[in-house]
Amino acid sequence: MTLTPCSSASAAAWITSSGLAWHRLVAWGPPGFDAYARLRFLPDPLYPGQSEVDLEPGAPPPEHELLRTTLDVLKQHTGAPDDVYFCLWDGWGPDALSPSVLSGSRVVVPNRSYFLMHGTLSDFGDWHAPSRGHPGADLPDPAFVWPADHSWCIANDVDPHYAGIGASRTAIEELLAHAQLDVVSADPRIEPPHYA
Repeated sequence: MTLTPCSSASAAAWITSSGLAWHRLVAWGPPGFDAYARLRFLPDPLYPGQSEVDLEPGAPPPEHELLRTTLDVLKQHTGAPDDVYFCLWDGWGPDALSPSVLSGSRVVVPNRSYFLMHGTLSDFGDWHAPSRGHPGADLPDPAFVWPADHSWCIANDVDPHYAGIGASRTAIEELLAHAQLDVVSADPRIEPPHYA
């Protein structure tokens, strides 16, 4: 299957009508999961006010690769791996997103707007503008990913150094044990540390 723009934003109604404060929604996705975790793209800050430029040298794996590995795990925890939705932040714009993405319906929550795409988990990453699709490019990642059966959701806002994941306890435990991922248990009601 090929990633296609959605003609309606109805598949995202569980996000837009969640009633959560926007900052919690974009960091964790909709409520109701048995367990939550954070996929850290960078280690948590060690002290208040720490900047990302103060981190020890050494490049972490690209976020795109970490998200793909996470999706490989979560694929085993849905009955709908070929029926998946992706929200792409509209702030990436035409320089980063393909024309087909830009033709999709918009999902709007307070302070954020996204293009809604539908496809399979195998389509992950198939939304880049042709000029940005070369190896090593700084490619945009989805703000939300979820299967049609709502068995899990990844929320990956543009500001934090992590993505929030809601899923079954079994799925979260598998992510916590994955050797190639830096995943920690989380409670969406508790504000995680942030870089300055």
